[in-house]
Amino acid sequence: MTDERFKLLYQINDPSDLRNLPEHELKAVCEQLRCFLIDVLSENPGHFGASLGVVELTVALHYVFNTPVDKLIWDVGHQAYGHKILTGRRDQFHTNRTYKGISGFPTPKESIYDAFGVGHSSTSISAALGMAIAAALNGEDKNVVAVIGDGALTGGMAFEALNNACEKNPNILIILNDNNMAIDPNVGGLNHYLVKITASETYNKLKEVVWNFLGQFKRLGRKTRKAVQKIEYSTKSFLFKESNLFEALNIRYFGPVDGHDVDLLVKLLSQLKKIQGPKLLHIVTKKGKGYLPAETNQTLFHAPGKFDKFTGKQIISTNGDDPPLYQDVFGESILELARNNSRIVGITPAMLTGCSLNIMQKEMPHRVFDVGIAEQHAVTFAAGLATEGMIPFCNIYSSFTQRAYDQIIHDVALQKLPVVMVLDRGGLVGADGATHHGAYDMAFLNCIPNLIIAAPMNEQELRNLMFTAQQENHGPFVIRYPRGKGVMKKWRIPFESIQIGTGRKLKSGSKLAVLSIGHPGNFVTEALQHFHNDEQLAHYDIRFLKPIDVALLHEIFNQFELIVTVEDGAIKGGLGSTVIDFMNRHNYHAKVVTLGIPDYFVEHGKPEELYRECGFDAEGIEKSIRELLVPHC
Repeated sequence: MTDERFKLLYQINDPSDLRNLPEHELKAVCEQLRCFLIDVLSENPGHFGASLGVVELTVALHYVFNTPVDKLIWDVGHQAYGHKILTGRRDQFHTNRTYKGISGFPTPKESIYDAFGVGHSSTSISAALGMAIAAALNGEDKNVVAVIGDGALTGGMAFEALNNACEKNPNILIILNDNNMAIDPNVGGLNHYLVKITASETYNKLKEVVWNFLGQFKRLGRKTRKAVQKIEYSTKSFLFKESNLFEALNIRYFGPVDGHDVDLLVKLLSQLKKIQGPKLLHIVTKKGKGYLPAETNQTLFHAPGKFDKFTGKQIISTNGDDPPLYQDVFGESILELARNNSRIVGITPAMLTGCSLNIMQKEMPHRVFDVGIAEQHAVTFAAGLATEGMIPFCNIYSSFTQRAYDQIIHDVALQKLPVVMVLDRGGLVGADGATHHGAYDMAFLNCIPNLIIAAPMNEQELRNLMFTAQQENHGPFVIRYPRGKGVMKKWRIPFESIQIGTGRKLKSGSKLAVLSIGHPGNFVTEALQHFHNDEQLAHYDIRFLKPIDVALLHEIFNQFELIVTVEDGAIKGGLGSTVIDFMNRHNYHAKVVTLGIPDYFVEHGKPEELYRECGFDAEGIEKSIRELLVPHC
């Protein structure tokens, strides 16, 4: 590589190379790292703003700590791109989030510098606590650092870990990266508390408490004094004592400090790693730092897709005639329904824009609730609303719903409350990979009594399922749909009610039946068009996994001995398993081939690449049908 813009960056093949540089060159490393991120991510989309915001922190952490011996855990991982580049993956970074390329999140199987696999939020402090206690038990002298954003800190698991850390007295450093953003602006009491801290005028407490504490260490001399002065005067920071939430938990608190001053961070981290016990450094950063379009439109530039790096303008390959995103159909449809039904409310755990509830929020802000990164709370909050006659539509990404499993069982299903659980991103989501695929929702919900579970094949079906769910008290009603576009350009049509537990025959046939649920039914339609003798092939949209259409299944098994099931969820426990269980219980005999997500963690790539890998794209469905027909033709 010969690009002079990245002269220093190209010398860093692992953190030891970074640590060999003189400290005065770190600012240049930060500038080059930030430009490298902008260059690559403008062409190869990924999580953009978060990684720009922690460039200085990333450089400082790897400069001060002896990674990978010292453990560095990134919460969620959206901000870990700079970390990947500095830890031997610079030349592979252009493959980030692409099929067979490197992951968009830290994962230990990819690098020894990825101390813990992450993808969902609020896990870093718990993992760091475990690592720190293990080190103590093993007699190892190592540092453990957890980097957590103020958005992820709202997750209940983070509070549980803080509470436990104060009792176990582990040697961990928690870095609170405070940028007032998750994907959308942060909400809730903790956010207000952090704002209050950063706005405080009690500067003298920093000098009094930090100086007195650090003064206990003989080796901390004039450099420490200068570092503390810089913290106090250049960033107007302070340190609470007992009145501070973290200090009250016996976690020493330092900050807030400027998270974009790499020299300050190096000096401060160098001192903090000598202090034993749990401690928290509060840094203030700006998401998208160093790239003006990302700084001014932080929600859009969380993951902007391709863009012109000179203008910041998104490069959009679609046009106005394309079908809409399923999430937008949900957002527009719930607003329509809410206008006519005053009992409808919308709930989301920090995915306001992602699930398009922001559409309803603009018109009805008092009826939309962003509860922060708190999926468990979101579900039980919805249950509470339902007990008082409201109709809550609780929209959670499928993979995040895993975190609220007990609440769905205990607080919703057991009490048969009319909560509408809307699971966005069902199925294979694409570049976010294994941590974000909505592979398991149908399987893990299928075994819970009292639930209605449905998946629309298109936008019309989504609207009608939503309309049906709010008409009367059906009890808990689950609607799941995939990430991405639907199939209907003219989708805004009048609502119609659907009879609960009914499927539909889309195509008649004489020899083989394909049973699909949800969006993959469109792949089946495409596949069947490739057969000249398509009169042999029938297609059924099962639509409801639970209660499944028993009458329709009896009709199918009485007519067909060759059956293919297609779903965009885990085969084990999903539609295929349910159909086979029905067949066995009723003593039918048929050859059933199940297509869906196999029993392994599917990695990242474009959805169409992953559908192909799993064998339920149109080509895979066609292949399975032909193989099944051959011995019978």
